Amino acid sequence: MTVMGELRIYVDADACPVKDEVYKVALRHGLPVTIVANSFMRVPQHRLFTRITVAEGPDVADDWIAERADTDTVVITADILLAQRCLEAGARVLSPKGKAFTENSIGQQVATRAIMEDLRATGEQTSGPAAFKSADRSNFLSALEVELQRLKRARQAPPSR
Repeated sequence: MTVMGELRIYVDADACPVKDEVYKVALRHGLPVTIVANSFMRVPQHRLFTRITVAEGPDVADDWIAERADTDTVVITADILLAQRCLEAGARVLSPKGKAFTENSIGQQVATRAIMEDLRATGEQTSGPAAFKSADRSNFLSALEVELQRLKRARQAPPSR
């Protein structure tokens, strides 16, 4: 259970290839991690790590995360629509490849997603996402560290008048 004002990480875990990296960074920072999935997922036994298994169904895990995301949250997801919802709640959002979703970029990403979905609906063959590489893992680790440092600095800054 998280306390209001406590920094935390939520992971959209069903297809997330960087859960182990999240655990390592979270341990270094002493931050709680909640792994959210539609099915049982093994999570290391540690007081900072929690597993939430939600009911089967479209967007159930996304809804759980989006309903709890706020300015004290870093969300890890490859889901563009979930990223948009979390950004609207003030969360920081990273893809498993280390790309930060931002207020400035999310509109274009949502639009591109819609175009690709329309093309697939008409029978057009589209390529899927690029394969996950070791460089992506390294990029993710770096991006997560940067986001956590930014979030910590923002919390330490005096309130603006």
